[in-house]
Amino acid sequence: MSALINKKYLPFFATVFVFVAIFLIGGGMYNNFLSTRVLGNILADNSFIIIAAIGATFVILSGGIDLSIGSMIGFVGVCMAVLDSMGFDPLTTTILMLIFGFTFGAFQGWVIDALDIQPFIITLAGLFLLRGMCFMVTINSVPITHEWADFYSDIRIDLPGKGRLRSSAIVMLISLAAAIFIAHFTRFGSNVYAIGGDKESARLMGVNIRKTTVLIYATAGFYSALAGVVYALYTKSGYPLAGSTLELSAIAAVVLTGGVGTVAGTLFGGMILGLISTLIIFNGSLNSAWILISSGVLLFVFIVMHRFLVGTFGIKG
Repeated sequence: MSALINKKYLPFFATVFVFVAIFLIGGGMYNNFLSTRVLGNILADNSFIIIAAIGATFVILSGGIDLSIGSMIGFVGVCMAVLDSMGFDPLTTTILMLIFGFTFGAFQGWVIDALDIQPFIITLAGLFLLRGMCFMVTINSVPITHEWADFYSDIRIDLPGKGRLRSSAIVMLISLAAAIFIAHFTRFGSNVYAIGGDKESARLMGVNIRKTTVLIYATAGFYSALAGVVYALYTKSGYPLAGSTLELSAIAAVVLTGGVGTVAGTLFGGMILGLISTLIIFNGSLNSAWILISSGVLLFVFIVMHRFLVGTFGIKG
C-alpha cells in the first residue's frame, strides 16, 4: 500500500525536489540567496498567486477550469480602494468581497452544471464581465490609506536568519492549511476527487453533482477574492488592470504538481514560479521575458514527466 501511495505522489515529490534544487542552485550562484529572508520574500511576494491557485486546484481536480481569477483579483482591489476612499474600513470591505467572490463563483458553477456549458466558456465570460466592472468602478489607480491597512502590513513573524513571514504569507499559509483539510478530510473533498475521476461514476455513487460543482466554483471564487484582498492590502491600492493574466500563473502553479491533485503541491508550484522570478532579479542582466520562458519550459518538462510516470507506474492524475 505504501509503495502505491509513493508512486501516486511521485509528481508531487518531484515538484518539491525541483524547488529545492533550484533554491540550492541559486545559493551556489549568488551570495545570501540561501537565507530565510529570501524564502520569506518569495512567500510574501507570491502569496496572492498561491492563494488563487489553491482555489483553482479544486476546479482543476474536478476536470474544470476557471479563467476569471485575475479579473476577480482586479475587481476586489478597485472595490476595496474606492470603498476605502468613501470611509469604509478594509476589514468590512474584506468580508463583503469574500461574500461576493463566493457568490459569483457559485453562480458560475450553477450555470456550468445546470446549462451543461463548458467551464472554459462560462469563466471566460466571467473574466470579461469582472474586468469590465473594474472600469465601471474606476479607471484610475486608487490608494488605500486606512490605518487598518498599515496595521495589517506591520504584522509579521520573525524567522531564524533575519527572515520574516509577512502578513500576506501568514494569510496564505492559513488558507493552505484550511484547503488541505477540506480536500483530504471532508465529504466535499472526496466528492471533488470523485467527479474529477469519473463524473458519471460519481453520480452513480450518489454524489450530488450540481451541489458539488456549485461549491467547487464557489470555493474557487472565495479564494480568488481572498487573493484580491491580499493583493490590494499588499500594494495598498486598487487598479482596474491589476491581476491581468494572473489566472494563467495560478493554473501553472497547479499544473506544476503533475496533476495529481495535492493542495500542498500547489504551494510548491507557486513557489517555483516565484523562485524563478527571484533568480532573474538576482542576476540583473536578464529581462522579465525569461520568467515566462523558464516557466514555460518547466511546465513542458512536468507535463512530459507526468505522462512518463503514468505510463511507467500506472499513476492516475
